[in-house]
Amino acid sequence: MSTPTKRIAFHTLGCKLNFAETATISRDFNRHGFEKVDFREEADVYVINTCSVTNNANRECRKIIRRIQRRSPGASIAVVGCYAQLKPEEIRAIPGVSLVLGVQEKFDLLEHLDTLESNDEVLVRNSEIRYREDFIPSYSLGERTRAFLKIQDGCDYTCSYCTIPLARGRSRSDSIANTLRLAAEIAASEAKEIVLTGVNIGDFGRARGESFYRLLQALDDLEGIERIRISSIEPNLLSDEIVRFVAQSTKFVPHFHIPLQSGSNKILKAMRRRYQRELYADRVTFVKSLLPESCIGADVIVGFPGETEEDFLETYTFLSELEVSYLHVFTYSERDRTEAVRMGERVSAREKSRRSKQLHLLGNKKRRFFQEQFTGRDTEVLFEAVHDGFLQGHTGNYITVRSAGPATLVNKIVTVKLLQNKGDFMIGEIID
Repeated sequence: MSTPTKRIAFHTLGCKLNFAETATISRDFNRHGFEKVDFREEADVYVINTCSVTNNANRECRKIIRRIQRRSPGASIAVVGCYAQLKPEEIRAIPGVSLVLGVQEKFDLLEHLDTLESNDEVLVRNSEIRYREDFIPSYSLGERTRAFLKIQDGCDYTCSYCTIPLARGRSRSDSIANTLRLAAEIAASEAKEIVLTGVNIGDFGRARGESFYRLLQALDDLEGIERIRISSIEPNLLSDEIVRFVAQSTKFVPHFHIPLQSGSNKILKAMRRRYQRELYADRVTFVKSLLPESCIGADVIVGFPGETEEDFLETYTFLSELEVSYLHVFTYSERDRTEAVRMGERVSAREKSRRSKQLHLLGNKKRRFFQEQFTGRDTEVLFEAVHDGFLQGHTGNYITVRSAGPATLVNKIVTVKLLQNKGDFMIGEIID
C-alpha cells in the first residue's frame, strides 16, 4: 500500500445485505494494515455504504457527510453503494466527498483510495449494472452475534415503485457449494446465528438449476451454528415445501418476514407485485397452521399513487384480521426512473402521514398481542448486547428480550422465563 491512511471508519445505511457487504469490504482493509475505528471517532477515511430505497435514505446520507465535515474537515469521504450507483453526479456535487463508487466498484475501494493521492478531483467509478452476471459473496463477522450471509443479489422483478433492479441489476446468486463454504467459515467463528440475506432470496439458484429449498436442506446439516434465520422472502416464493421444512428443522427458526406492500388488489396490480392479497393470506395461514408460535413480519407501503381512502382501509382491515406479528411501514416516496412516478393521483404528504401513523399504531398492537401469548413461558434467548444495563437478545421467533445478568452471557443462548410485556420488548428472568 502506498497510501499513508491508517484509520478508517464505516457506516452502513439500509438493509442487512448492505451490512454483510460493508463487513466484507472492511475485512479487506484490516488485511492491509488499516485500523478500523468507530464512525463517531476521528478517522482519515470515512466510508458510507448507502441505500436508495427512499428519499429519506438519500437525505440521511447527505446529513452524515455534513457531520463528518464538521468533525474531520481533512478526511476523505467515500460514498458507495446503491445511492452512488443511481445518482453519482448528485453525490459528486456534495462538498467534502472524495470518492463515489457504484455497487460493484465498492468492492475495489482499497484500490481506488490509492488513486486519490494523485487526483484532486472527485473520483467517480460507476459502471452499468443491468446485465452483470457475476456474484460477489459477502458476510458480516465479528460485529455481532448474528452473522449476515449474502446468498443472492439483484432482482428480475419490475415493481413499479422500486429502484433496486436499477441499482443492483439482475437476480444472481452463489452456488450451494460456495454458500456452504462461507457458512462454514462463519460457523468456525464465535457467531451463533446466520441470517440469510439478499434482494430476493427466494430466487436463489434459479439460473444454476439449484433452488432456495435445496440450499436450506444443505444448510440444515451445518455444524457449529445453532440458529439460521430467513431474512425476507416474497409470498409467491414461500412454497409449502419451504414452510414444511422449517417446521421440522431444529436449526431454522420460526420467523418469516413476508413483504405485503398493500392489502388492496387494485394497488398490488398498480405496484406490479406478483401476487394478490388472497395468496398472501394463504401463506400466512399455512405458516401458522404448521408453526403456530412463529413470528410473521410484513412490509407495507402507504400513499402509493392512486391509493384512495377505501384502498387504505382495505389494507388496514386486511392486516387487522391477519395473524401477522409486526409491521414495517414505509411512506411512498417518488423515485426517478420508476414507472410509479407517472401513475395516478398523488396522495398528499399530510394524508400519507396520517395513514402511516394508523398503521404504526396497528403494528404496535400486533407486536404486543403476539408477545403477550408468551408471558410466563420459558424460552431460549440469544443475548447479543448490553442495553441500558440489561442483557438484550432475541428468541428464535424474534421477540426482543431484556434480562438482568452478567455481560459474560453475551453471545450465549440462555433459557429465560418471559415475565412482562413492554411492547417493544419483553422482560425476562434468566433460569439457572
